[in-house]
Amino acid sequence: MPDPPPERGETERAGRLPIVVVAGRPNVGKSTLVNRIVGRRAAVVDREPGVTRDRKALEAEWNGVAFTLIDTGGWLGRGDELATKVSGQSERAIGDADVVLLVADASVGATDEDLETARMVARLDTPVLLVANKVDDANREPAAWELVSLGLGHPWPVSALHGRGTGDLLDAVVGLLGTPAASDEDEERDAVHASGIPRVALVGRPNAGKSTLFNRLVGEERSIVHDQPGTTRDSVDTVIETPEGTFCFVDTAGMRRPARTEQGTEHHSVLRALDALDGADLAILVIDSTVGATHQDQRLAERVGAAGCPSVVVLNKWDLVAAEARDDVLAGVGDRLAFLGQAPVLRISARTGRNVHKVLPALAEAVEAYHRRIPTGALNRALRDLQAKHPAPRARIRYGVQGAADPPTFTLFATGRVPADYLRYVENQLRERFDLGPTPVKLRVRVGGH
Repeated sequence: MPDPPPERGETERAGRLPIVVVAGRPNVGKSTLVNRIVGRRAAVVDREPGVTRDRKALEAEWNGVAFTLIDTGGWLGRGDELATKVSGQSERAIGDADVVLLVADASVGATDEDLETARMVARLDTPVLLVANKVDDANREPAAWELVSLGLGHPWPVSALHGRGTGDLLDAVVGLLGTPAASDEDEERDAVHASGIPRVALVGRPNAGKSTLFNRLVGEERSIVHDQPGTTRDSVDTVIETPEGTFCFVDTAGMRRPARTEQGTEHHSVLRALDALDGADLAILVIDSTVGATHQDQRLAERVGAAGCPSVVVLNKWDLVAAEARDDVLAGVGDRLAFLGQAPVLRISARTGRNVHKVLPALAEAVEAYHRRIPTGALNRALRDLQAKHPAPRARIRYGVQGAADPPTFTLFATGRVPADYLRYVENQLRERFDLGPTPVKLRVRVGGH
């Protein structure tokens, strides 16, 4: 007997809205993820595999983008008559999808059933996001990277039960679906993103000289410059062509302590600045050299690091720092911002233009390294050579793969736990060998095998 057709409401919705299908083998948490996305218990969740048998269509929305979310039964390449029917329903739903969320259980790892499912969806001309579910905390994130072996790109680590990482996943979903009708300003900004022009956010405390540097870089009075902190109330975008390439510079409002920004216009300015940073490809952290690196600069640098983009540290007003105080200023920057790693530190004067010419080459180097992909053969030769020079204690890195770029992210498969200090050695060696410069580098370690 043929499967019953979808209900009328489901067909109508599917005709009006893009379709996102949640698929995967049984018992990986598909329905839990569906409930998390729609914000209510719309799909039945049970520990017993196979609870979801029919397709279930629900309306969902994220950041103003509406779509039809379809929960499917677990797909199996073989099984009894009921399993075949459930898998058939899943395949029909996937065939109609605009985006497929293929869910796998990171706590179990890649199974043969996951591999069969991945091969099935990979045959379709449909965008697929690999969802590594049950990553309930940061300690479990390395396990998600084993799912790279499914051949569907980098996994999105989430916890459907607790909501961890689902916002980032949905950002990616709506990015694939497109956005609602936008204003001219939004369309211009989208055009910049689509063109691949890197967005550079200038961030820092109020009165550090961000707007003066911004104006110096773009070559005109694009932002208001004033001695009163907090003059810039919004983010300002300007695309400029330079000998080092084309950049989109984003001038942002200065950031203060939360206690000083809880109300009014300044509070919203800080929120817009944080949004600009989260959407940036690179960040210029501007520090007032006459004050030195403060606790607030350190907190802001932490946010830059969390955004995962390369950064350039600019010590502005360097010409106003007394010669005998300069070593102390540099020591303070090295101490407070050590976690920014290889970020270059430039000493400039935005007011006079001194050394501003060094900013663009530093940005260009960071962009090139940020997008770099290392061939697997070259990566493993480097791993072999660095271990021959300095073996890891009580462990051996068998091989490595680059799971992603933007920034370069490497998964290392090792025979045992690799100490943190040895991973720093590996990172430094890879930076030097492949000229990765100031870009962030992420290393994931997967333990197992011999």
